[in-house]
Amino acid sequence: MKNLVVLISGRGSNLKAIIDAIKDGKIRAKISLVLSNKKDAKGLDIAKENGIKTKFIDPSFFETRRGYDIYIAELIKNENPDLVVLAGYMRILSEEFIDTFEGKIVNIHPSLVPAFQGKDAQKQALEYGSLITGCSVHFVTKELDNGPVIIQAAVPVLPEDTPQSLSERILSFEHRIYPQAIKWILEGRVEVKGRKVLVKGAKYGTIPVNPQLEDF
Repeated sequence: MKNLVVLISGRGSNLKAIIDAIKDGKIRAKISLVLSNKKDAKGLDIAKENGIKTKFIDPSFFETRRGYDIYIAELIKNENPDLVVLAGYMRILSEEFIDTFEGKIVNIHPSLVPAFQGKDAQKQALEYGSLITGCSVHFVTKELDNGPVIIQAAVPVLPEDTPQSLSERILSFEHRIYPQAIKWILEGRVEVKGRKVLVKGAKYGTIPVNPQLEDF
């Protein structure tokens, strides 16, 4: 069975969506470890409630971000993951960590990558005056929030939107496209050619989700 390690920092809503997809048989995998840099991350409770091993590793014990990442990379390597999933993990990964799991790290970002990279992407979209934003699942590279895109969902920006209301509407799509992307990767259907990602058997050209969701 395929194996996932999930990194979190907060409430764990995307983690829960992935766990639910595994329970429903849509993703044929297990999560062997949920690791957090925040002791009070609600996602740790979600993992424990589902019988998943958890670890909190305190970054303050390390002098550098690189040192922290080297340490957690060794923990993750012991799990022999097929995929490392960032689900609301609010730390920028060092080059050493990315090199260790090159091509096996995925992230979800609340914008249509490469637009609005970094923190507060929803606020950035509102301040820019965008009429459309959304969320993207992408492979993690050394350039922040700019790896090859696997799947995106487009979400309209409404005149009355606040960062909170827009975030909540985007989040409902995150919970659909992240499990879908993980399923495709673990089934060996994803091919990366430079910056371009092709999904074998997926239907393209569907709005608001491109390529089309199959099961979520």
